Amino acid sequence: MSPSSLVKGIPFSLAIMTILLAHEMGHYLTCRYYGIQATLPYFIPAPTLVGTMGAFIRIKSPIQHRAALLEVGIAGPIAGFVFAIPTLMIALAKSGFTTIDPSASGFELGEPLIFKLMEALMGKIPPPGMEINLHPIGIAAWFGFFATALNLLPVGQLDGGHVAYALFGPIHKRISQAFLFTLIPLGIFYWQGWLMWSTVLLFIGLRHPITLDDTVPLSQRHVWLGWFGLAMFILCFTPMPFYIN
Repeated sequence: MSPSSLVKGIPFSLAIMTILLAHEMGHYLTCRYYGIQATLPYFIPAPTLVGTMGAFIRIKSPIQHRAALLEVGIAGPIAGFVFAIPTLMIALAKSGFTTIDPSASGFELGEPLIFKLMEALMGKIPPPGMEINLHPIGIAAWFGFFATALNLLPVGQLDGGHVAYALFGPIHKRISQAFLFTLIPLGIFYWQGWLMWSTVLLFIGLRHPITLDDTVPLSQRHVWLGWFGLAMFILCFTPMPFYIN
């Protein structure tokens, strides 16, 4: 690989690392605000489509109450989402249209609702017979939204699991089971990766540890944060993230 090819990949690398770092720093800074011990973010390099399996922080002390749990859980997805939006806007501004070749085949990315909305808002609806030739940093934004959707699944100890436990407490495990079993038909009919993801979640476990004081009530602001998390999940989720055209 030539040095010039590596240089061309810098904008994509910076974009995806920034979105992932924002997500984890959202968690980390919220932990610091509540006096919860947590590590700085760890990045996970891997030979995937985007060169990483994401990032994570390790929480090293119990969480005091459900309000803190909800804010720690939702802060990461909000931060990543906020950084992914302008990344997508820049990518769409730099993207053009290309003619569809009916005989061509290749690896394609499914479009979540947020992509379709931003394309409409920025006037990037392809004319008949054409498709968007997405700028590479748009792929970074896409991965950021995909990671947000995965994390916001209300299962186990994912970010969405934290939010679900904070909002619904005792029925958290039933919610986890319901969403986990929803992934099975999605894996059969849309994308087999959902079957692998459901297996991973089963291995990790569906239970959620209690906070130090589960009796502390949530404020109306926390309820609205929970609904905002649901809205982000809907905007970022796509049943078929990857497919062969």
